[in-house]
Amino acid sequence: MPKRKGITVSRQIMDSQLLHPEATGELTGLLSELIVAGKIISAEVNMAGLADILGQSGKTNVQGEEVQKLDVFANQTIKRRMEQCGYICVMASEEEDGVIPVLDGYEGKYTVAFDPLDGSSNIDVNVSIGTIFSVHKRISSGAQGTAEDLLQKGSRQVAAGYIIYGSSTMMVYTTGDGVHGFTLDPSVGEFFLSHPDIKIPRTSMYYSVNESYTNYWFDAMRSYIDYVKEIDPDSGRPMSLRYIGSLVADFHRNLIKGGIFLYVRDKKSTDKPEGKLRLLYEAAPLAMVVEQAGGSAITDDGRRILDIEPVDLHQRVPLIIGSKKDVDMAAKFFLGKKY
Repeated sequence: MPKRKGITVSRQIMDSQLLHPEATGELTGLLSELIVAGKIISAEVNMAGLADILGQSGKTNVQGEEVQKLDVFANQTIKRRMEQCGYICVMASEEEDGVIPVLDGYEGKYTVAFDPLDGSSNIDVNVSIGTIFSVHKRISSGAQGTAEDLLQKGSRQVAAGYIIYGSSTMMVYTTGDGVHGFTLDPSVGEFFLSHPDIKIPRTSMYYSVNESYTNYWFDAMRSYIDYVKEIDPDSGRPMSLRYIGSLVADFHRNLIKGGIFLYVRDKKSTDKPEGKLRLLYEAAPLAMVVEQAGGSAITDDGRRILDIEPVDLHQRVPLIIGSKKDVDMAAKFFLGKKY
């Protein structure tokens, strides 16, 4: 049905449920709980400079990274909303090592994996950050879910999206029926549809990459970046660099304006031979969003992100994601088909 600007996210989710007579309402309830968590985190982010919640907590996460105070708050907020919502059987967080069980008696039929606060190293300088989430149907039997329920291909996701905290707070999500964006009106505490049926431009003028790694890139990456910088008016080059250093912020800009984001393997990160970004918490959910918007997401050896079977909760992958024609062109360089 047509998406009307101004309707609430709750109404949108309910309208989508009506299109599926077999729906039980559990996915609707799950998404509603994530929305509440996003509102709570948004309020805390907006008050961070006044509430002594900026800076580092003194701890490191399972990835070996310094944990920010807001990371801890966001992680705890989502866990508390999810553990007794009754819609999930297990969850996983980018901040924690193993699976996170739900409270006994509250087991449901879905799973949720999340990055509670992507881009948190930028918190202290007021750069946009965000929460990324991925939802699967459980595949195990029994009450509590297991790692098996979480370790499913991205193509089996039933919902994915993110909430970005910036000049305004936006929720962007998909349940496999297009991508829609909702902006939070803080005066009434509700998300309203502001970006119906988002489509990423098929090609663009922008690329997003950390160019400080230039000397550590392999030849394919170096050749591709040289290509996008060449002057060729017929193909719209040179492309312009736009890089924030916060995945969710870079992705959101490219989703709306068009662009390609690359974080591939390099010679510097020898401790991360498969790349830096996490498959479950970052690459797979954003890949679902971008494909539903008409874009593409692959690895630097040409694998479709959504086809990768996870083997570990914190598996890393190289990521090339964005406008379809731009990703297709990048793939030619990485697969040795462009000379």
